[in-house]
Amino acid sequence: MFNWKELSDELEELKKSGLYNNIKTIETPQGEWLNISGKKVLNLCSNNYLGFANDERLKKAAIEAIEKWGVGPGAVRTIAGTLSIHEEAEKALAKFKGAEAAMLVQSGFNANQAVIPPLVSKEDLIFSDELNHASIIDGCRLSGAKIIRWNHLDLNDLEDKLKSNDARRKLIVTDGVFSMDGDIAPLKGIVELGKKYNALVMVDDAHGEGVLGPSGKGIVAHFKLEGQVDIDIGTMSKAFGVIGGYVAGNKVLIDYLKQKARPFLFSSAPTPPDVGAILAAVKILDQSDELVKRLWDNANYFKDQMKSMGFDIGHSQTPITPVMLYDAQVSSNFSKMLFEEGVFAQSIGYPTVPKGKARIRVMISAVHTRNSLDFALEKFAKIGKKLGVIK
Repeated sequence: MFNWKELSDELEELKKSGLYNNIKTIETPQGEWLNISGKKVLNLCSNNYLGFANDERLKKAAIEAIEKWGVGPGAVRTIAGTLSIHEEAEKALAKFKGAEAAMLVQSGFNANQAVIPPLVSKEDLIFSDELNHASIIDGCRLSGAKIIRWNHLDLNDLEDKLKSNDARRKLIVTDGVFSMDGDIAPLKGIVELGKKYNALVMVDDAHGEGVLGPSGKGIVAHFKLEGQVDIDIGTMSKAFGVIGGYVAGNKVLIDYLKQKARPFLFSSAPTPPDVGAILAAVKILDQSDELVKRLWDNANYFKDQMKSMGFDIGHSQTPITPVMLYDAQVSSNFSKMLFEEGVFAQSIGYPTVPKGKARIRVMISAVHTRNSLDFALEKFAKIGKKLGVIK
């Protein structure tokens, strides 16, 4: 008989160490302010960078898609689930990302699992940044290829490992923006090394879309590398405010993946309302970069103020702002005290980040007003002093 007490004891240990994840239920739509357990709190947790999750234009597009296509696709893409709206979105995303073609899948997590196993196998090598997202790690493991981790953002270490290891096929894979630290991959240097050592280059741009580059086109456009990055992975669940993922690249890559990618072959297609909202988001960003500029104005203001108060916010280069507290229990207590003061900002600890690297991860958005940011800064200062984090 299975011993459930072992799992119960493990849960108790998580609670004692400040690593137990208390999941809060949101009672209102995503936005600047939320209701949680009847309490109104300032939202500093969401990946909803541009406010699209409750944008009237996206809601209208989703409703129109339901009225035209229904609520679900009814099948996997390769049998009877490819609607013309899917192909319209793929063309729009390819154009937006400066690629020849794109393939929609169910999520950004699935996108990494759709791409890596078909392209590399046990005869091949994957060179993976040591802080890559869990979905990249899982995709690499599923492939069966040997995984060689290179030091975070360290091009010298990557080159040393590329030149000292050879295989039938080599794949360099990195996050574009690292979601816990907010730093940016040195993509230009990675592309140069890919060319030098005949390796495919893949970037997961989950936190770069809608954030980096002109009109939020992402890290590839940010570094002016259109057409030079072999595989551009994206998600609709961050700045686009919906759900879904995609792969962008040359036509051969996309045609091949549509024959080989298991999430594409064996799981139903993204739903019509999601795809309708995706199309609306792309159209908005194509027409104006106003929201992207507002996002950066808010982020720069908040980060400058936090640093001036003495908080350690790591090495973030993006609106992701890690307030480094290091100790998991301190971080957990800080988050609870913020919530009591009307600020929703979650503590992040192991295994999401390494042990001893606990933090409050603040996610700034374009919908935050200056008054709300000042409210948050006041509460951070109050609690930071109370806990001895700042003077």
